[in-house]
Amino acid sequence: MDTFFCSDYSRQTGEDLIGSATNEQTYILIECPPPWISEVFNSKWVPKNLRILVDEVKRAKLPIRFLLIANDLSHKADHTTLLIYQKQEGLSNGYRKQEFKLANIEQVATVVQKWLWGMSCDSQVDNSVTRDILVCTHGNHDKCCARYGNPFYFQAIATISDLCLDNVRIWKSTHFGGHRFAPTMIDLPEGRYYGALEQDSFRSILTRTGDIQCLNKVYRGWGILPTALQILERELILSHGWDWFNYKVTGKILEQSLDNNTMQAELSFKKPSGSLYTCQAKLVKDGTKTQRLKSSCNATQESVVIKYAVANLCLTSKKVETCSV
Repeated sequence: MDTFFCSDYSRQTGEDLIGSATNEQTYILIECPPPWISEVFNSKWVPKNLRILVDEVKRAKLPIRFLLIANDLSHKADHTTLLIYQKQEGLSNGYRKQEFKLANIEQVATVVQKWLWGMSCDSQVDNSVTRDILVCTHGNHDKCCARYGNPFYFQAIATISDLCLDNVRIWKSTHFGGHRFAPTMIDLPEGRYYGALEQDSFRSILTRTGDIQCLNKVYRGWGILPTALQILERELILSHGWDWFNYKVTGKILEQSLDNNTMQAELSFKKPSGSLYTCQAKLVKDGTKTQRLKSSCNATQESVVIKYAVANLCLTSKKVETCSV
């Protein structure tokens, strides 16, 4: 029997990646060297106090996504990096970052607890300009992330070096969803998700240059937006070009049908010049792109993945109103 790889299957079926980014309120990223087992917080180097804290946060249903991260120096590092990314309210271009430099991973739980209580911590460092790129390499969760994530990670290090990008850090990461799109990554502080990557599209994402249409194949969506709205945001990226990445955005679903086949969506954005625009569109279930597939290598059953198309897009500003169907 042939070995099944969900990432190969997704590509073969021509699945559209858009609308697969997870809409997260907060990311807490903890530097911890591999190996990482499937139940990630039971891994070898995770201390008991951190394991207990993660369980407590899950039980309290706080909107926090914990991930372990590492780079090639994490095994030898004399400190532990802790990153907390929080979604900004209203018009925003992503997440607000707090970075902590700790003596060891045992201190993480205490610092996170203080942060949850709104207390300041003297181990915080100023590193606001840095871009953190997470590549899922969590092969014990899904083998595609080892098969495609690891080689991509090592090639990406070389690409970043070739481009002389001093403000970009790249990390291996535990599972954050969408392994069938491996190699898959999150670009923080923006919080945009990408998949089915190779170095050419990665270079365009890093430099915001090249053919914007490459995002049709690799863009999973923006994690600050509800998943259905991510298709509308991609439409606007493709029409505005790389300039869109400098805009601040907010969006919401205004109404939806009982069967979820149609939705009325609204997305507002602000240009660096200060001009404010609102875009409304109807999202309609796209029967040609909605399909049944196995969402992971270990899936025993197929599941339905619903995709939407954008219709009746209408863009308004304070001065100009232009509508197109």
